[in-house]
Amino acid sequence: MKNLAPDIFRQRLLIEGFYSINVDRGVITKYFESITNELSLRMYGKPIIFSPGGTGKKENQGYDAFVPLIDSGISLYVWSNRKFVSCIIYTCKGFDEDRAIAFTKKFFSIGKIATTSF
Repeated sequence: MKNLAPDIFRQRLLIEGFYSINVDRGVITKYFESITNELSLRMYGKPIIFSPGGTGKKENQGYDAFVPLIDSGISLYVWSNRKFVSCIIYTCKGFDEDRAIAFTKKFFSIGKIATTSF
């Protein structure tokens, strides 16, 4: 990807995998609290968690969630029926990607994980 603003620091990491725990609003909130602590990132607001509750396709049911950070934000998408999670950590502050990946894998009990930095 071409860097259109090389003078603006930003770090982006996509983490995806099939999880093996039960995920609900409480688990998502705990993930946001835990990952931000793990990476020394600071939330400045409470997580926003949406669930369409049966609207849309059955295979896409789950959660869309976001937590604002002092240095940007983290988005999380959960497909409940497929037990699949997709997380985007986007910051204007550097963080340890290996630590973020290992933490997310352990937190959600993910076997095989896919990641992309961009």
